[in-house]
Amino acid sequence: MIRLGVNIDHVATVRQVRRAQEPDPVAAAVLALLGGADGITVHLREDRRHIQHRDVCILRQVVTSRLNLELSVAAEIVGIACKVKPDEATLVPERREELTTEGGLDVVLHQKAVAGAMEKLKAAGIAISLFVDPDIRQIEMAKILGSTAVEIQTARYSEAKSAADRDRELSALSTAAEFARQHNLHVHLGHGLNYENVRHVVNIPGVEELNIGHAIVSRAVLVGMERAVREMKDAIREGR
Repeated sequence: MIRLGVNIDHVATVRQVRRAQEPDPVAAAVLALLGGADGITVHLREDRRHIQHRDVCILRQVVTSRLNLELSVAAEIVGIACKVKPDEATLVPERREELTTEGGLDVVLHQKAVAGAMEKLKAAGIAISLFVDPDIRQIEMAKILGSTAVEIQTARYSEAKSAADRDRELSALSTAAEFARQHNLHVHLGHGLNYENVRHVVNIPGVEELNIGHAIVSRAVLVGMERAVREMKDAIREGR
């Protein structure tokens, strides 16, 4: 069965709009786990627009299954990760002006900075995943640098407007996943997946984990976090 990592960043987004105490992303994480989530994912951004240092520290104590911390290669954030020790650190690109992560990390262009961050994370005993486009060059460099896994970004697939575009992007994801498997990398997928489009990607051979946030949090606003997670788990099972 494919693991479901629930990204709770946007629970914190609602909190930060008012700089209030609620909703608490830690409470959301507990409810997500009760709903069947296999792990929790959060992105500690340099600008702290949603998840805060406090959240990550408490989540590490609460999440006994699988905590995945998304982060840039910035020295400050890497240092926090090394102290908190999530089960996995996923290196992602980050721009202050973006609404959400735009595209994969260019590991080829930034290999020196990525390698430096990876060295520190590995020394802290943290498994590493790199968030990359479905691009053979990027996946190959992830292997060369010693990554444990790749999270192949699904934005182009998720945003496809026609069946032909969707099929083309699905094929690209399948090719990238197969290349990663051939190079003994664990394969994760994420970005823009929802209750409908997830049904197609779950049949890509070798996919071990999906990281989904916005769709689940949006549904949770209406029906509650536990039910929203259970419904996503059902969609994954039905797709299989």
